[in-house]
Amino acid sequence: QVQLVESGGGLVQAGDSLRLSCAASGRTFSNYPMGWFRQAPGKEREFVAAISRRSGISTTYADSVKGRFTASRDNAKNTVYLQMNSLKPEDTAVYYCAAAATGWATSKTDEYAYWGQGTQVTVSL
Repeated sequence: QVQLVESGGGLVQAGDSLRLSCAASGRTFSNYPMGWFRQAPGKEREFVAAISRRSGISTTYADSVKGRFTASRDNAKNTVYLQMNSLKPEDTAVYYCAAAATGWATSKTDEYAYWGQGTQVTVSL
């Protein structure tokens, strides 16, 4: 069982940066590939980024955030991060972190077993 708690969301202007954090419970955090997803009002939840387990050497990103967002993890702190730069109004959404049931960093929502409650990110013009 893994419990996840996101933080770091807020209201920013276009072009600004934010860093989201996701704190996990459990001694086996490092064994889980982790993902970030987002859901805007009236839209389906979509994949943002994923990072492989243990060293986190492998990451994958949605095309819409590639080059602007960076996922990382600190296993000593049981925390995964999402650094978001050059934010755009279309990045406005509730952001969720999730722990994958698979052994690899995946973009598929249904391959994630544990989810946080989400944190709101709002980007204004």
